[in-house]
Amino acid sequence: MASVEVTAQKHQGNVVLVLDFGSQYTHLITRRIRGLSIVSFCLPANASFDSIKALNPSVIILSGGPHSVHEEGAPSVPDGFFEYARENKIAVLGICYGLQLIVKVLGGEVKQAASQEYGRMLIKTTEKSSKLYGDLEEPTEQQVWMSHGDEAVKLPEGFTVVARSSQGNVAAIENASMNVYGLQYHPEVTHSELGLETLKRFLLDIGGISPDWKLQDVLTEQIELVKSMVGPDDYAICALSGGVDSTVAATIVHRAIGDRLFCCFVDNGLMRYKEQERVMETFKSDLHLPVTCVDATEQFLGKLKGVSDPEKKRKIIGAEFIAVFDEFSTKLEKQLGKRPAFLVQGTLYPDVIESCPPPGSGKSHSHTIKSHHNVGGLPAEMKLKLVEPLKWLFKDEVRKLGELLDVPSYFLKRHPFPGPGLAVRVMGDVTLDNALDTLRLADEIFINCIKEAGLYDEIWQAFAVYLPVKTVGVQGDKRTHSHAIALRAITSQDGMTADWYHFNTKFLAEVSSKICNTVRGINRVVYDITSKPPATVEWE
Repeated sequence: MASVEVTAQKHQGNVVLVLDFGSQYTHLITRRIRGLSIVSFCLPANASFDSIKALNPSVIILSGGPHSVHEEGAPSVPDGFFEYARENKIAVLGICYGLQLIVKVLGGEVKQAASQEYGRMLIKTTEKSSKLYGDLEEPTEQQVWMSHGDEAVKLPEGFTVVARSSQGNVAAIENASMNVYGLQYHPEVTHSELGLETLKRFLLDIGGISPDWKLQDVLTEQIELVKSMVGPDDYAICALSGGVDSTVAATIVHRAIGDRLFCCFVDNGLMRYKEQERVMETFKSDLHLPVTCVDATEQFLGKLKGVSDPEKKRKIIGAEFIAVFDEFSTKLEKQLGKRPAFLVQGTLYPDVIESCPPPGSGKSHSHTIKSHHNVGGLPAEMKLKLVEPLKWLFKDEVRKLGELLDVPSYFLKRHPFPGPGLAVRVMGDVTLDNALDTLRLADEIFINCIKEAGLYDEIWQAFAVYLPVKTVGVQGDKRTHSHAIALRAITSQDGMTADWYHFNTKFLAEVSSKICNTVRGINRVVYDITSKPPATVEWE
């Protein structure tokens, strides 16, 4: 049985299911709910009805989405959904597109709005007493976050408008007898000032949910699940990247099966400054993990020589990881007399959600892990069964789980590092002009300056990028024609969207000076001030 179903069974009566209709905020709904100590899972809107029923939810939330309910092929709920919810006394809340879907499916009318509503807006309650907003002495206003172009113009029978926008459009509806509710705005977004309060009232007072979810319980459940998956005579292997996700996943599995877990850390020559020494020391001294370090620098860089296309670089790195890991597994088989049957991966919940085609795309639901995972091809290549103890968790939850596992704080707070390593931070051929060593030193200077300024924990990710262009400069009273370094630092909640970090100019000037005076071959430093979107976090 899948771990999500095991968890759902243990928390029966207190499970919230979010059906994802493609909103950029869907992850946020699930995270907000978990922040209230409530079990919450997310399924794509086109998931099978059986998979919905298998979780036995007490509350179902229909997310927002980019579609119009009038579009041909627009995603909808399964036939019989509202009958199922009524028969099982499930409270239903539609958010944005979800509200419009409720209205349309139950016989109301939705039209394109005369004036679209986007961004911060004021709404005003219309009833003195409602399930969503409680008992009020008089109508109240609150600021919310809107993002829609359609509006409900005629409600289904039995529904009442309980709030309207400043433009007079429907902002909230409810049908207490059916236990179905709708919010045209996004309560999960922090710009909705009372959004979390409304969401909490819906979950606790209307949905009857009792907050009973703790990460300590998740840890215990995952350890027991791994024990049940990996037989007493079986072995598991794990490719450690030195990042938080794979490290926490390996630590959980090690707690479950002990020395029957064998970990491999591959130094591909694309690591950060002194990465191998630092990471191996943590594995050995702090976590006591059984880790073999394989130095495959020459193998990787030999294959990357002359390659500039970023996608080709990624594919080469992925293929070489498989080759190195396969060799590691073969040696283990000779040593143990039995080939390992399980592969441990640090897959996170956003990876699972993002691997699903968007609702309305016409494609079926898939749990294929994204291609950015270095070992993504290993299960198929080596016929391994996957162990993914973090599969239903978000990044911030993984860090908290790491704390429970006594993973050092400095390690858990490390900034994310891309699977292909510095290959996607050296623009072009990584083997030219001593680019990798140059980048490592520039990056180390940048990160150390951030730490010394006490800014490291404020920043989601910071790094340097080696640019394949030379610029003219003057160093030591001589004309130079050297490469440039770009610096990037972002703030983010989950890496899905990001803003560039606003350093003061004095700090940037100091970093630039240190890099130009210390790193041979660099005479210019620039700072990337692009958010995501339109840019991605990494340059390649």
